[in-house]
Amino acid sequence: MLRAARTVKTTDADRANLPVDTILVGDCIAHMNALPAGSVDLVFADPPYNLQLEEGLTRPDQSKVDAVDDDWDKFESFAHYDNFTRGWLTAARRVLKPNGALWVIGSYHNIFRVGAALQDLEFWLLNDVIWRKANPMPNFRGTRFTNAHETLIWAARDKASRVTFNYEAMKQANDDTQMRSDWLFPLCTGAERLTDGDGDKVHPTQKPEALLHRIFNATTKPGDVVLDPFFGTGTTGAVAKRLGRKFIGIERDTTYVAAALKRIAAVKPLGAEAIETAVPKRQAPRVAFGALVEMGIITAGTELYDGRRRWRALVRADGSLASGPHQGSIHRVGALVQGAEACNGWTFWHTNRNGRLLPIDSFRADIRMQMEKLSA
Repeated sequence: MLRAARTVKTTDADRANLPVDTILVGDCIAHMNALPAGSVDLVFADPPYNLQLEEGLTRPDQSKVDAVDDDWDKFESFAHYDNFTRGWLTAARRVLKPNGALWVIGSYHNIFRVGAALQDLEFWLLNDVIWRKANPMPNFRGTRFTNAHETLIWAARDKASRVTFNYEAMKQANDDTQMRSDWLFPLCTGAERLTDGDGDKVHPTQKPEALLHRIFNATTKPGDVVLDPFFGTGTTGAVAKRLGRKFIGIERDTTYVAAALKRIAAVKPLGAEAIETAVPKRQAPRVAFGALVEMGIITAGTELYDGRRRWRALVRADGSLASGPHQGSIHRVGALVQGAEACNGWTFWHTNRNGRLLPIDSFRADIRMQMEKLSA
């Protein structure tokens, strides 16, 4: 059940149980220090940016821009901000599991200071990711370039940490191309943007759910616990619930807490099958081409072709191929006919099924699925 808690739990009995799917109301450092050490899989943090806005922003027509002018984003000095940053990062590192990781997002106002603090505290930086905004707010004064991006830092708790990275899933989501570190998403707008009874934004810097969706799919597994020390209106909680992750939110503003509770309560979790993560190829059960022949999935005597029908090869009963003077495994014959050093025979060779060329790798995938079901 989703709930908000006001007190920091400190008893031994409480430490044995994480307050998952809960919003803890109050100071993030105090609450993190009350959680068991080494208990959280991932921390996602969207801390105050310390924008240093001395004057309100206005458009060319002198209308006011709804910018960040809340007290939580105001600090007396850079030294004050640095102390705050080191405080919450230290608490976050303590609560992370040995193989845990942290994501933090910021703008040019603060991200470099945060990055320095991360390294000073012995986090191990893995990537900086650029969130390029499809619809950035223009620079109304015309005195600088439009701020069209924010920076995310992905860091492991330690250099030796073996963090979760669902590489294969990210590659498949990116049309079988390795995903890059520049991400294009629009700002949070439309129905996703939470507004109050007057139509005003509930939170000035609400992040788009698409951003958290990618982060969780890339760097967590179903059932993992994600901690957000600056929970705001609950984007982290909403996406975590939908994707079958557990969350712990910490937020001191009760207006934001109320909005987050209502928002997350309306989220419908996806089914277990829908949130399964793609298995990395190196972890998938090994299936030899000969097994397909032995099982009659591809029969001896079948002719295989490359995708453009330039070459053909005959499948032999022992699982080898023959093509003119060339013979051997699917990989060796594929390389020989092309005059290449190497070849992935699984994707190179195709079989004709009802007039369509299908890569033989698709049949291997079917066998793997059957093997996984039998071993489940």
